[in-house]
Amino acid sequence: MRKMTELELILTGKTENHIHWLTDNIGIHHEMLSAFTQLQLAAQNAGIALTIASGFRSFERQLSIWQNKFSGITAIKNASNQIVAIDQVSEREKIHAIMLFSALPGASRHHWGCDIDVYAKNLLPAEQSLALEPWEYQASGHFYPLTVWLAEHAKAFGFFLPYDKFRGGVAQEPWHLSYMPLSQHYQQAYTEALLAETLLNSEIKGKDLLLALLPELYQRYIVNIANN
Repeated sequence: MRKMTELELILTGKTENHIHWLTDNIGIHHEMLSAFTQLQLAAQNAGIALTIASGFRSFERQLSIWQNKFSGITAIKNASNQIVAIDQVSEREKIHAIMLFSALPGASRHHWGCDIDVYAKNLLPAEQSLALEPWEYQASGHFYPLTVWLAEHAKAFGFFLPYDKFRGGVAQEPWHLSYMPLSQHYQQAYTEALLAETLLNSEIKGKDLLLALLPELYQRYIVNIANN
């Protein structure tokens, strides 16, 4: 196996050298720290306690998520928040069902450290746990003020929502923010060939079919995002 460049290691979640750790388990790209701090302060001034639920995610962590869903250890949910009966679908259908909400290991934007899942800590009802599901951010949901605020202000700080709506690939994720000055560069550098190499050298479940489907999966789930 060839030695990857530092950029390739970042793109595929194989290094943490670019990460600034905010807590023991929440990390973001060190070059994004200033912009996020400013975004968080502006939100605070608007009465919103902008909080990161998930930041940097390593290849190993993303692989664990994939393996658990593929094996049925973790439930796979569809766009209607219903559990998919994986014993009643084909392997191909299972792959697409997983990728609606979970990226392939080696292809998650969370590897880059400049993509984060956010919520408003002060708007979460005391009796509820954070679900990171679309209904929480919709008009009747408790995080709707955050949705409205981000739509109006995120861009001024360099952030955008890559999954602002469903485009036939990844489901709408109103909690997923991306820092464009970094993510645009990483998106342009990321290739199908790099992903193929990464998967080939892994122990991912469903590997053979994933590699066979890769051109379709790459176009449908990886480059199929909002422009800004």
